[in-house]
Amino acid sequence: MMPSVNSDDPSDKDSEHFTEIDPTGRYGRYSELLGSGAVKKVYRAFDQEEGIEVAWNQAKLRNFSNDPTMIDRLYSEVRLLSSLNHNNIISLHKVWRDEENNTLNFITEVCTSGNLREYRKKHRHVSVKALKKWSKQILKGLDYLHTHEPCVIHRDLNCSNLFVNGNVGQVKIGDLGLATIVGKSHHAHSILGTPEYMAPELYEEDYTEMVDIYSFGMYVLEMMTLEIPYSECDNVAKIYKKVSAGVRPQALSKVRDLEVKAFIERCLAQPRARPSAAELLKDPFFDGLVDDDENDDTSS
Repeated sequence: MMPSVNSDDPSDKDSEHFTEIDPTGRYGRYSELLGSGAVKKVYRAFDQEEGIEVAWNQAKLRNFSNDPTMIDRLYSEVRLLSSLNHNNIISLHKVWRDEENNTLNFITEVCTSGNLREYRKKHRHVSVKALKKWSKQILKGLDYLHTHEPCVIHRDLNCSNLFVNGNVGQVKIGDLGLATIVGKSHHAHSILGTPEYMAPELYEEDYTEMVDIYSFGMYVLEMMTLEIPYSECDNVAKIYKKVSAGVRPQALSKVRDLEVKAFIERCLAQPRARPSAAELLKDPFFDGLVDDDENDDTSS
């Protein structure tokens, strides 16, 4: 029997009460919001069985009542997440649909330090070595997704959906809401993503998992410069124009470290010339970097 939500115990006045509990009574949601996007809200929550904090993701389905494809996409995100198992990808614990409130709910692991964009802003003095360690973990996650059967393309990789456990320097890829599962051809055909991070071929609606490598290059650029790529553009049309014409973001000229700059350029190359995640992991860029998780380097 799980402890009840409300208690009359006077010593209980300092404890937080759950706003909502999942149908099994295992997970309790607090009112504190961890993040909010166009599709869903993410709340702090608690797994009473394991005694650990988790994230409660909630999508209001009524917002998409006229858009069944969006509901399908949400369901497929969740189904997809539940089949993945890797140290550098946010794991999913449970999913259910609340018919009464017309919400889709899923419990995922939570990263204590939030997303990399906020974390990097907070900690301005980060060595290139630390950035390389983060980058290597992201590439391991991407390699897992891209070599998964079937292949998974994230399509919206950027610094706001890369999450960090700052106490151990562990980075995980999250928010697979725009991920797509592609068959053996590895080709996908719909335009989605964050404009500043989108590869030119994404706009042309014919692309492979290499779009994630381009986005990864933009992530390295943002981490180096603390600037969102193409921040010189004040609208999406201008970004699209520059990306399509192969014009690099101004931030790239601010990267003084030539090794890092060359590494970013490799990621932003034409699709056929772009290295895979597995190839990038073997890049001399990572030479001399010892993995903290060398012993449990495989799936969690």
